Amino acid sequence: MYLFELSGFQRDLLYVIAGFDRPSGQDVKEELEGYLDEEINHGRLYPNLDVLVQKGYVEKGEIDRRTNYYRITDEGREQLRERREWESQYGVAEKAA
Repeated sequence: MYLFELSGFQRDLLYVIAGFDRPSGQDVKEELEGYLDEEINHGRLYPNLDVLVQKGYVEKGEIDRRTNYYRITDEGREQLRERREWESQYGVAEKAA
């Protein structure tokens, strides 16, 4: 599995989750809304989080009966590292700066 199989939104979710210890879905939603400057509805957020869980990039656990947390897996972290290496070979970071 590789990150190119994910949508841009799913990759953004993965990056946000990687930046936190165990964020709730609401934490992820708020962080990404701040970055995208648009509202993200539950019908878009949670199915995409579930895709990341199904692919093994994120694990999902329970904080309480109503709230789940998400944590990046070792596989997810490795895929992000490989993506950054791939992007850097094309000078993406340098050109964006």
